[in-house]
Amino acid sequence: MQTPDIRYVKTDDGTSIAYTVMGDGPFDLLCIPGFVSHLELFFEAPGADRYFGRMASFSRLIMFDKRGQGLSDRPGSPPTLEQSADDARAVLDAVGSDQAAVYGISEGGPMSILLAASNPDRVSALALYGTWGRMVKAPDYPEGLPLEVFELFIENVKRDWGGPVAGVRPERSNRGGAGLTYDDRNERTGHHESRRCARPCA
Repeated sequence: MQTPDIRYVKTDDGTSIAYTVMGDGPFDLLCIPGFVSHLELFFEAPGADRYFGRMASFSRLIMFDKRGQGLSDRPGSPPTLEQSADDARAVLDAVGSDQAAVYGISEGGPMSILLAASNPDRVSALALYGTWGRMVKAPDYPEGLPLEVFELFIENVKRDWGGPVAGVRPERSNRGGAGLTYDDRNERTGHHESRRCARPCA
Protein backbone atom coordinates (compact mmCIF):
# COMPACT_ATOMS: atom_id res chain seq x y z
CA MET A 1 0.00 0.00 0.00
CA GLN A 2 1.33 3.44 -0.90
CA THR A 3 2.19 5.56 2.13
CA PRO A 4 0.02 8.67 2.42
CA ASP A 5 1.70 12.06 2.73
CA ILE A 6 3.41 12.57 6.09
CA ARG A 7 3.04 15.92 7.84
CA TYR A 8 4.33 17.32 11.14
CA VAL A 9 2.80 19.38 13.91
CA LYS A 10 4.86 21.07 16.64
CA THR A 11 3.52 20.70 20.17
CA ASP A 12 3.59 23.38 22.86
CA ASP A 13 6.92 22.04 24.17
CA GLY A 14 8.50 22.08 20.69
CA THR A 15 8.26 18.36 19.88
CA SER A 16 7.45 17.54 16.25
CA ILE A 17 4.81 14.83 15.82
CA ALA A 18 4.47 13.02 12.49
CA TYR A 19 0.94 12.35 11.27
CA THR A 20 -0.98 11.36 8.18
CA VAL A 21 -4.57 11.50 6.97
CA MET A 22 -6.31 9.25 4.48
CA GLY A 23 -9.88 8.78 3.33
CA ASP A 24 -12.72 11.29 3.18
CA GLY A 25 -15.52 9.57 5.08
CA PRO A 26 -18.27 11.36 7.00
CA PHE A 27 -16.51 11.34 10.38
CA ASP A 28 -12.96 11.53 11.72
CA LEU A 29 -11.31 8.42 13.17
CA LEU A 30 -8.12 8.86 15.19
CA CYS A 31 -6.15 5.60 15.33
CA ILE A 32 -3.65 5.45 18.21
CA PRO A 33 -1.26 2.50 17.74
CA GLY A 34 0.28 0.30 20.39
CA PHE A 35 3.81 -0.29 21.73
CA VAL A 36 5.89 1.07 18.82
CA SER A 37 4.88 2.68 15.56
CA HIS A 38 6.33 3.96 12.31
CA LEU A 39 3.90 5.43 9.81
CA GLU A 40 5.91 4.46 6.74
CA LEU A 41 6.52 0.91 7.95
CA PHE A 42 2.85 0.47 8.85
CA PHE A 43 1.87 0.96 5.25
CA GLU A 44 4.56 -1.42 3.98
CA ALA A 45 3.28 -4.25 6.20
CA PRO A 46 1.38 -7.19 4.69
CA GLY A 47 -2.33 -6.57 5.03
CA ALA A 48 -1.99 -2.79 5.41
CA ASP A 49 -4.19 -2.07 2.42
CA ARG A 50 -6.89 -4.32 3.81
CA TYR A 51 -6.63 -3.03 7.37
CA PHE A 52 -6.02 0.71 7.07
CA GLY A 53 -7.74 0.92 3.70
CA ARG A 54 -10.89 -0.53 5.21
CA MET A 55 -10.93 2.06 8.01
CA ALA A 56 -10.27 4.88 5.54
CA SER A 57 -13.17 3.65 3.38
CA PHE A 58 -15.77 4.80 5.92
CA SER A 59 -13.94 7.62 7.75
CA ARG A 60 -11.28 10.25 7.51
CA LEU A 61 -8.51 8.20 9.12
CA ILE A 62 -5.97 10.14 11.19
CA MET A 63 -2.80 8.41 12.41
CA PHE A 64 0.37 9.61 14.09
CA ASP A 65 3.66 8.37 15.53
CA LYS A 66 3.86 8.95 19.27
CA ARG A 67 6.76 11.06 20.51
CA GLY A 68 9.90 8.97 20.83
CA GLN A 69 8.79 6.63 18.03
CA GLY A 70 8.78 6.31 14.27
CA LEU A 71 9.05 9.60 12.39
CA SER A 72 8.26 11.82 15.38
CA ASP A 73 10.93 13.53 17.48
CA ARG A 74 12.70 11.33 20.02
CA PRO A 75 13.28 13.45 23.15
CA GLY A 76 15.15 10.65 24.94
CA SER A 77 12.69 9.67 27.65
CA PRO A 78 9.26 8.04 27.52
CA PRO A 79 6.34 10.49 27.47
CA THR A 80 3.81 10.75 30.23
CA LEU A 81 0.19 9.87 29.49
CA GLU A 82 -0.62 13.56 29.74
CA GLN A 83 2.02 14.44 27.12
CA SER A 84 0.74 11.69 24.84
CA ALA A 85 -2.84 12.94 25.13
CA ASP A 86 -1.67 16.50 24.44
CA ASP A 87 0.16 15.24 21.33
CA ALA A 88 -3.01 13.55 20.07
CA ARG A 89 -4.95 16.77 20.63
CA ALA A 90 -2.29 18.72 18.71
CA VAL A 91 -2.70 16.34 15.76
CA LEU A 92 -6.47 16.79 15.83
CA ASP A 93 -5.97 20.57 15.81
CA ALA A 94 -3.50 20.34 12.92
CA VAL A 95 -5.95 18.44 10.69
CA GLY A 96 -8.88 20.68 11.63
CA SER A 97 -10.79 17.99 13.50
CA ASP A 98 -13.24 19.37 16.04
CA GLN A 99 -14.39 15.91 17.06
CA ALA A 100 -13.21 12.37 16.31
CA ALA A 101 -13.89 8.78 17.23
CA VAL A 102 -10.78 7.33 18.87
CA TYR A 103 -9.47 3.79 18.30
CA GLY A 104 -6.82 2.86 20.87
CA ILE A 105 -4.71 -0.26 20.38
CA SER A 106 -2.68 -2.05 23.08
CA GLU A 107 -0.26 0.43 24.71
CA GLY A 108 -2.18 3.24 23.02
CA GLY A 109 -5.26 2.37 25.05
CA PRO A 110 -4.53 4.21 28.33
CA MET A 111 -3.63 7.33 26.37
CA SER A 112 -6.88 7.03 24.40
CA ILE A 113 -8.87 6.65 27.62
CA LEU A 114 -7.25 9.77 29.10
CA LEU A 115 -7.84 11.73 25.89
CA ALA A 116 -11.53 10.80 25.89
CA ALA A 117 -12.02 11.46 29.62
CA SER A 118 -10.21 14.82 29.49
CA ASN A 119 -11.80 16.01 26.25
CA PRO A 120 -15.37 14.72 26.04
CA ASP A 121 -16.24 17.45 23.57
CA ARG A 122 -13.48 16.29 21.18
CA VAL A 123 -14.07 12.52 21.36
CA SER A 124 -17.34 11.26 19.90
CA ALA A 125 -16.67 7.56 20.57
CA LEU A 126 -13.96 5.37 22.07
CA ALA A 127 -13.05 1.89 20.77
CA LEU A 128 -10.34 -0.13 22.52
CA TYR A 129 -8.54 -3.25 21.30
CA GLY A 130 -6.19 -5.50 23.29
CA THR A 131 -5.53 -2.93 25.98
CA TRP A 132 -5.91 -2.26 29.70
CA GLY A 133 -6.69 0.40 32.28
CA ARG A 134 -3.22 -0.08 33.75
CA MET A 135 -0.53 -2.75 33.39
CA VAL A 136 0.51 -3.41 36.98
CA LYS A 137 -1.75 -5.06 39.55
CA ALA A 138 -3.15 -2.85 42.31
CA PRO A 139 -5.61 -3.34 45.19
CA ASP A 140 -8.39 -1.92 43.02
CA TYR A 141 -7.08 -3.53 39.81
CA PRO A 142 -6.47 -7.27 40.36
CA GLU A 143 -6.37 -7.95 36.61
CA GLY A 144 -2.94 -6.33 36.24
CA LEU A 145 0.46 -8.00 36.09
CA PRO A 146 2.41 -8.63 39.31
CA LEU A 147 5.06 -5.91 39.65
CA GLU A 148 7.93 -8.42 39.47
CA VAL A 149 6.61 -9.80 36.16
CA PHE A 150 6.33 -6.31 34.69
CA GLU A 151 9.85 -5.37 35.85
CA LEU A 152 11.23 -8.57 34.28
CA PHE A 153 9.52 -7.69 31.00
CA ILE A 154 11.09 -4.21 31.02
CA GLU A 155 14.54 -5.72 31.68
CA ASN A 156 14.07 -8.12 28.75
CA VAL A 157 12.99 -5.29 26.46
CA LYS A 158 16.06 -3.22 27.32
CA ARG A 159 18.38 -6.21 26.87
CA ASP A 160 16.86 -7.75 23.73
CA TRP A 161 15.47 -4.77 21.81
CA GLY A 162 15.77 -5.32 18.09
CA GLY A 163 15.60 -9.10 18.57
CA PRO A 164 12.99 -11.49 19.95
CA VAL A 165 11.88 -9.17 22.76
CA ALA A 166 10.63 -11.06 25.82
CA GLY A 167 10.44 -14.22 23.75
CA VAL A 168 7.79 -12.79 21.40
CA ARG A 169 8.42 -13.40 17.72
CA PRO A 170 7.69 -10.23 15.71
CA GLU A 171 5.56 -12.09 13.17
CA ARG A 172 3.28 -13.16 16.01
CA SER A 173 3.09 -9.69 17.47
CA ASN A 174 -0.02 -7.81 16.46
CA ARG A 175 1.39 -4.34 16.98
CA GLY A 176 -0.81 -2.66 14.40
CA GLY A 177 -4.12 -4.01 15.61
CA ALA A 178 -6.75 -6.60 14.84
CA GLY A 179 -6.39 -8.04 11.36
CA LEU A 180 -2.88 -6.74 10.69
CA THR A 181 0.08 -9.05 11.11
CA TYR A 182 3.01 -6.68 11.21
CA ASP A 183 5.43 -8.94 9.40
CA ASP A 184 4.48 -12.28 7.88
CA ARG A 185 7.70 -12.57 5.91
CA ASN A 186 10.45 -13.50 8.35
CA GLU A 187 11.75 -12.92 11.84
CA ARG A 188 14.85 -11.01 10.74
CA THR A 189 12.76 -8.38 8.98
CA GLY A 190 10.57 -8.01 12.06
CA HIS A 191 13.61 -7.35 14.25
CA HIS A 192 14.86 -4.75 11.76
CA GLU A 193 11.49 -2.99 11.80
CA SER A 194 11.43 -2.91 15.62
CA ARG A 195 14.78 -1.12 15.60
CA ARG A 196 13.52 1.43 13.08
CA CYS A 197 10.34 2.12 15.06
CA ALA A 198 11.93 3.06 18.38
CA ARG A 199 14.91 2.81 20.71
CA PRO A 200 14.91 0.80 23.96
CA CYS A 201 14.37 3.96 26.04
CA ALA A 202 10.99 4.52 24.36
